[in-house]
Amino acid sequence: MIRRRAISTALEAASHGRRARVARCIRTASTAASSDGGPSSSAAGAGRTGTTNPAPGPPKPNSPFTIFDRAAKQAQRSRAASRGEASRVTDYVRDEAAANLVERLYDVKRDFGTIVELGSGAGYIRKHLDAKRTGTSKIIMCDMSQEALDRDLDQDEKYPDLTFERRIIDEESLPFPENSIDCIVSSGTLHWTNDLPGALVQICRSLKPDGIFIGAICGGDTLFELRTSLQLAEQEREGGISPRISPMADSRDMVSLLGRAGFNIPTVDTDEIEVVYPGMYELMADLRDMGESNAVINRRPFLKRDTLVAASAIYPALHGNADGSVPATFSVIYMVGWKPDTSQRKPLERGTATKSMKEVLGGD
Repeated sequence: MIRRRAISTALEAASHGRRARVARCIRTASTAASSDGGPSSSAAGAGRTGTTNPAPGPPKPNSPFTIFDRAAKQAQRSRAASRGEASRVTDYVRDEAAANLVERLYDVKRDFGTIVELGSGAGYIRKHLDAKRTGTSKIIMCDMSQEALDRDLDQDEKYPDLTFERRIIDEESLPFPENSIDCIVSSGTLHWTNDLPGALVQICRSLKPDGIFIGAICGGDTLFELRTSLQLAEQEREGGISPRISPMADSRDMVSLLGRAGFNIPTVDTDEIEVVYPGMYELMADLRDMGESNAVINRRPFLKRDTLVAASAIYPALHGNADGSVPATFSVIYMVGWKPDTSQRKPLERGTATKSMKEVLGGD
């Protein structure tokens, strides 16, 4: 278990004494195999019902594919970035995901002169990337928020081996020409797209043949502790529930989505990052400063005080630790896919093997 302290702002440190410990659980690998998924994001759900978005790109207003309010999400990211240091100290989940993405990039024995980072924010990949090891000279940082892109503009000089190009780009409408990019990395924002299959199709289309996509999204049981606490509190105080945590994709869905998008050799695995907070209010404050507040299109505009108080009592009762702190789980799904190319290895035809498994394993 890896423990890490999340530094808080001076004001929050004085008032809360916030401490966060980050624990990476044992990685559970799930390699490329076609499987049918359970509950997931709107994208996977749409695939199971047999309906598809007419074309890659943002869904039309009021269409059944519009699950998230993208304008609200842009505003949330911009407000979070404008908080400066409060935003920087809540980068711990994105930093952990970026470090794991770079590890996967190191496994590819190839130089990538230019890397496109989707949902880059202030720049997460560059903090962990050894540019000489990957042969990288340029990172194109793409985000829908100008404030997020410019938050750490003064930090560019810390990376003398890299040059940076910042572009305001919506992940649902990629402007890159077909077959133009060697490597695309997404460091944790694709779970807010309304058309995830369409976004993956556009990524695959932008890559050069044999180009690689490495991505990370929050999915699975992310923030299940907060979700269940809010649902029980709303049911008790208001007689019903509303979406407070966005729908999430499942790791089993991602394998099939990568295949549907045209990727070869899709690989998906999951890490669980557990962060421990003094209480529910500190968790919600950090989510705000991460730019990860609720952006579901039909969300309620406010949370009643009685419901909030009830949720803050239910959370530690159901999920709390012995010392009074509460855990929050972030389930990060990592995915790797290659654009098809004739140079890629293919499985041999059935029956063409020259040795039996008995001979290889040395059996009698």
